[in-house]
Amino acid sequence: MPWIDLRSDTVTQPTPAMRQAMATAEVGDDVYQDDPTVIQLERLAADMLGKEDALFVPTGVFGNQLAVFTHCRRGDEVIAGDDSHLVWHENGAAAVISGVQLRTIASRQGLLEPSEIASRIRVGEDIHIPRTGLICLENAHGNGRVIPLATMEATAGIAREHGVPIHLDGARVFNAATYLGCDVKAITQHVDTVMCCLSKGLAAPVGSILAGPAAFIKRARYNRKLLGGGWRQAGVIAAPGILALTEMTQRLDVDHDNATYLAQQLAEVPGIEVDMEDVHINMVWFALPDGVDVPRLMKTLEAAGIRANGAYGGKMRLVTHWQIDREAIDRTVSVIRSVVAG
Repeated sequence: MPWIDLRSDTVTQPTPAMRQAMATAEVGDDVYQDDPTVIQLERLAADMLGKEDALFVPTGVFGNQLAVFTHCRRGDEVIAGDDSHLVWHENGAAAVISGVQLRTIASRQGLLEPSEIASRIRVGEDIHIPRTGLICLENAHGNGRVIPLATMEATAGIAREHGVPIHLDGARVFNAATYLGCDVKAITQHVDTVMCCLSKGLAAPVGSILAGPAAFIKRARYNRKLLGGGWRQAGVIAAPGILALTEMTQRLDVDHDNATYLAQQLAEVPGIEVDMEDVHINMVWFALPDGVDVPRLMKTLEAAGIRANGAYGGKMRLVTHWQIDREAIDRTVSVIRSVVAG
């Protein structure tokens, strides 16, 4: 019996079309910039994201940290949300790799108030203070919520006023665009650089994209090599990335609809609390009733062929993707209902 894996959309396996594309991909040596499939992917990504150029990188963390490393000088300050991926889940890499310090802002469910960002930008040339080198935003946020375009626009205005670039952790930016019902460029127009993952809900087996101005990407390509990220015959993994962008971005609404269905089914289980207003993309967070034996729940799910992560901050998260259908959701909710009922 195949697993029902709801731990994340990072667990997605490549589609049959992706596996075929990998087998037949034309390749070269990307360090020499002569892998035609990588070149095609990067040009496609730049066009879709509304940027001059793009760079294929191994992971989302690599893309975010490469952006920080390329934007900033050592000792700079980077403004970011206190619950952002950059702060919580990137191993302190900004300090280790770029020698920058993070100046965090308390977010409102992932949203950073533009006025709060403005108040933290270093103004003037006082020799006692660091330079504000970068503002980092996240959309969609790791909590599954999407940041409104008006907030992105207001933040961009403040950043331009002070001459500070914005980098977007857009790991799930195509999910955000799907939720907002807009072209992804409507989001990325408000930032200087953007990272998006190909290997989450878009189902490519590996890789992310860093996109931005041509001069920035030229420096980032140098820095990618410095950090050990130079590819050789990378066309075999760029090929599924092309399908991720051309095909899988067009079906994310299915994952979102399934997440809404999952949330609705869970909300009908007595004692389970689901905030439906938080279900923007393919993530469902929910609180179990007091007294539920969580270790027993996890063992029961596993015995039923269902993979899930345990409670995080008092809540569980389930994530839909192309390999999760309504039948899988019904089976999962049935198991959870049986354990909650005792």
